[in-house]
Amino acid sequence: MHLQEKTITSETVHQGKIFYITRDTAELEDGRQVQRDVVHHSGGVCVVPLTTENTVLMVKQFRYPMQQVTLEIPAGKIEPGEDPAQCGIRELREEAGRTCGKYTSLGTLFPTPAYDTEVIHMYLAQELSAPQQQDLDDGEFLDITELPLEEVIQMVMRGEIPDAKTQIALLKTYLLVQQSKN
Repeated sequence: MHLQEKTITSETVHQGKIFYITRDTAELEDGRQVQRDVVHHSGGVCVVPLTTENTVLMVKQFRYPMQQVTLEIPAGKIEPGEDPAQCGIRELREEAGRTCGKYTSLGTLFPTPAYDTEVIHMYLAQELSAPQQQDLDDGEFLDITELPLEEVIQMVMRGEIPDAKTQIALLKTYLLVQQSKN
C-alpha cells in the first residue's frame, strides 16, 4: 500500500501519568522494517471564551517543560471515555469559571503527528455566564486575563503567544468573527 506503514510489534517502554510510550517495529511500503517510538495520549481540548465585547478570556500558567509562564486559552486533557465537547465545557468552568450559551466546534489539530497520538479538539464558547469561582485541579495554578480579540491576534502574529493550540484556535475564531460581519 502506498504511503502506509504496518505495525509488526509494539512494546510499552514507559507508562506515565498522562501518557505512555511504545517502541514499535513498522514495515515500510518497500518491505524494510524501521523502529518508531510513539507517545500515546488520550487527547485534549481547548476553548476560546469570547465575550460579547469581543474580548477573550486567557489563562497564564507556568509550563514546567518550557520553564516559563505562558498565555493560553483554557484547555485540558480528555479523561478516558469522556466526550471532547463535554471536556471543553468542563475545562471552561474549571479554569475560567464560566459556562456558555453557544458552543461551536473549531475542528481538531494534531500537535506533533510525527511521534504523538494526541488530538486536540478546539471550541469557541460564546454567550458566557457571569464569572463564577474557578474549580482548578489539584496542583493547578493559573491567572485569568481578558484581552481584546484583535490584540491577541496581533500577539500571535508577533510571536508573543507560542502555544500552537492557542494560536490556531484564536486565528480560527478571528476568521469566524470576520465572516459573521460580512
